[in-house]
Amino acid sequence: MSAGGWRAYLALARPSHWLKNAFVLAGAFFAQDWRDAATATRSLAAFAAFCLAASAVYCLNDALDAEEDRSHPRKRERPVAAGLVPVQAAFACAAGLGAAALAVSLIAGPRLSACLAAYAAINGAYSRYLKRVVLVDVFCIASGFILRLLAGTWGIGVEPSEWFLLCTLNLSLFLGFSKRYAERIDPVRPLEEKRAVLKSYSPEFLRSLLGITLAATLMTYGLYTTSARTVLVHGGSHLIYTLPIAMFGLFRYLYLVMEKGYGENTVADVRKDSALLITCGAYVTASLLLLGG
Repeated sequence: MSAGGWRAYLALARPSHWLKNAFVLAGAFFAQDWRDAATATRSLAAFAAFCLAASAVYCLNDALDAEEDRSHPRKRERPVAAGLVPVQAAFACAAGLGAAALAVSLIAGPRLSACLAAYAAINGAYSRYLKRVVLVDVFCIASGFILRLLAGTWGIGVEPSEWFLLCTLNLSLFLGFSKRYAERIDPVRPLEEKRAVLKSYSPEFLRSLLGITLAATLMTYGLYTTSARTVLVHGGSHLIYTLPIAMFGLFRYLYLVMEKGYGENTVADVRKDSALLITCGAYVTASLLLLGG
């Protein structure tokens, strides 16, 4: 083991980012299938598999980007860039975690394994080339969230809601463009030292994309809460009452991105801002109460 010890390898896996895999659990929760023990087991297996797969991707990205990360004021502290984990060890961790993810996915069946394979293929292509292609880079990030949602629905035998899929797509694009905006306006580094694709994004263009994707997220979420299938599953359109909470949360996040320089790390941003934490808690509580949970 390297000089960094087990803590360096744990940091390499970034377990704090596993919160993103809540998208895997969202489908079964909103479809009310989580009450079934077999479905719940498959859903948890899908969550665990995506946690392992996401960590494998982080290990791979850090190994591939080690040289570039060393010149970044924050990323240079990552275990591989800091020399705490050798590059070859990071590749080995990526392979081991990927194999473990595939093994866990077999609990739920071949559909979940297919979702993981697509996730690995897209992230591999993103790491090698697609992260340098304007717009395609953010759609690759968004695809990861769509595949998480599909893994927690279609992947375990639960029919996904089309409106919920569209809402997830728009939300993930909004978060992806928030990340690019934060990187683009970061005053610490000159543009020529930042990731290459940022030269293709002007702040004005990114602000337009943020407005479009935010509006589309709220519209598709509202349509999901009142769709015929949602009314059938939940016995009414009462989920619409969570829309004001979602609106406030997204408006708050947009404010933090535009005015406070947030956006590079969504999980860290939520943990740092008490208003966002309270809003997330209020949304989950309201959803549970409205769904009779």
